[in-house]
Amino acid sequence: MWDERFAAEGYLFGTEPTAFLAAQAGLLSPGQRALAVADGEGRNSVWLAGQGLKVTAFDASPVGVAKARRLAEARGVTVDFHIADIDAWDWDEAPFDVVAAIFIQFSPPGQRTRVFAGLRRAVRPGGLLLLHGYRPEQLAYGTGGPPDAANMYDEALLRGAFGDWEVLHLAAYDTEIREGAGHAGMSALIDLVARRPALERPDASA
Repeated sequence: MWDERFAAEGYLFGTEPTAFLAAQAGLLSPGQRALAVADGEGRNSVWLAGQGLKVTAFDASPVGVAKARRLAEARGVTVDFHIADIDAWDWDEAPFDVVAAIFIQFSPPGQRTRVFAGLRRAVRPGGLLLLHGYRPEQLAYGTGGPPDAANMYDEALLRGAFGDWEVLHLAAYDTEIREGAGHAGMSALIDLVARRPALERPDASA
C-alpha cells in the first residue's frame, strides 16, 4: 500500500519537516546520532541531517526510501537509509541521542506496544524522544492519518508509556497543516518530547 502511495509524482507529505520537529531545533546539536523511525520519503531525516546530526532512517517501503535518497542528495546531506519493517528493526543495536517518531500511526494497539518498547530501548540514557501524531479527534477532520481511532494517541496513553521519563513537552492541540497532499487541513495533533533519565532505577523499564 505504501509503495503505491509513494509511487505518485511528487512527495506525498512534502519535502519539509513537520512543524513539530522543526520547533525542536534548539534541543539538537551537530554530531548527535539520530534515528528517524518509519521515515517514508525522508523529509524528517533529511532535515535532521541538515542540522548536522548523524542520521539513520528506515522505512518498509523501497519506493519511499528511494525518494528519500533522492531528497538527501538534492539537499546535499548524508543519511544512512535502510529498508526495514518496523517490527523487524533492531532497536537494541546502538542507542541514539535523538529518536524521532513522526506520524507512525499505522501501528494498531498491539504493534504499538512493541514499537513503544523499542523506542524506549533505542534512546540512550539522557537522550531525547520526539513523538508526534494524531489524536482520535482527527477522524472528524478527515485530513490525514489512519481511519481507526485506536491507532491514535492521547495524553493519557503517552503518559502511560513514557511518564517515567522527564516529559519536557506534552501538548494536544488543533491546527491547520499543509504537508503535501497526505496531510492538509485542520488537524487534531499531539506532541511529546521526553528525555530518558541519565540514571535509571534498576527496576525501571528501558
